[in-house]
Amino acid sequence: MPDEQKPRKPEADQKSGLPENQVNLSIKVPESLRRHWVAEAKRSGTTITAVVIEALKERFGEPIVPDNS
Repeated sequence: MPDEQKPRKPEADQKSGLPENQVNLSIKVPESLRRHWVAEAKRSGTTITAVVIEALKERFGEPIVPDNS
């Protein structure tokens, strides 16, 4: 199983501190691009998943969780 498809430990929910369920985000890309990106990510010591998450956070940010204290 490629690294970017291996299940990860759930990240903590910012609001409750409990693990948040992980879901799949699928996109269709040409196979040649996928092969290239996976190879480049591996050569850089990262995964496609990490790169995509970083790009999405940079572009759209993360949800703001109100402080209920």
